[in-house]
Amino acid sequence: MRVALLGYGKMGKAIEQIALNTGHEIVLRAGIENPEELTIENLQKADVAIEFTGPESAFHHLQLCFEAGIPVVCGSTGWLRQYDEAKNLCNHKKGGLLYASNFSLGVNLFFELNKRLAEMMAQYTQYKVSMTEIHHTAKLDAPSGTAITLAEQIIEKIPQLSGWAVAEDANATQLSIESKRINPAPGTHTIRYVSEIDTITIEHEAHSRQGFAAGAVMAAEFLVGKKGVFSMKDVLNLV
Repeated sequence: MRVALLGYGKMGKAIEQIALNTGHEIVLRAGIENPEELTIENLQKADVAIEFTGPESAFHHLQLCFEAGIPVVCGSTGWLRQYDEAKNLCNHKKGGLLYASNFSLGVNLFFELNKRLAEMMAQYTQYKVSMTEIHHTAKLDAPSGTAITLAEQIIEKIPQLSGWAVAEDANATQLSIESKRINPAPGTHTIRYVSEIDTITIEHEAHSRQGFAAGAVMAAEFLVGKKGVFSMKDVLNLV
């Protein structure tokens, strides 16, 4: 598999190492140091692109991949107001897109656990649910994309909730999300259901970026040769 890396920061380098260790080839490394390398011609040398940059550049990178005719795995967060536009463009161009707020196997299993617990707790209104997420200080978006995914899953299952808000702004009907930025934390997400008599807590704690990087490579292997819009549920057969 020939891979184009769009974003060559810490995540890009972690993905590169795992891709090389599993026998794949990196044909393009495009980062902030060499933006001139990110061309349609260079993208077309790859079988798949893996995009980890930021909210200001992600959608443009997806557009370039669709124009180049190569499928793209996207792990950038903070750009999802344009997600429907990206899906429509992908389908129009007969491209391939796989977006995930988190590629870790453990986190995707945690997503399923979160949905099931929220479904169970919906009838017990004496419990108030809240979330805390911790990331390293270079994490630009807060709450994280993973936290927002978890929050949306909970809101879908608990009808009493009107939405989510950052902790200092949350009202009584909103799920409160507290975001902390502490080095070198790669990512911890904690969900608590608190009543007067007890607390139920579930938590996922990442020990390194390796889980995210391995999942991104797995997603790229899945996406090669496919057209359409996919998620990690497809990769992990959780559909």
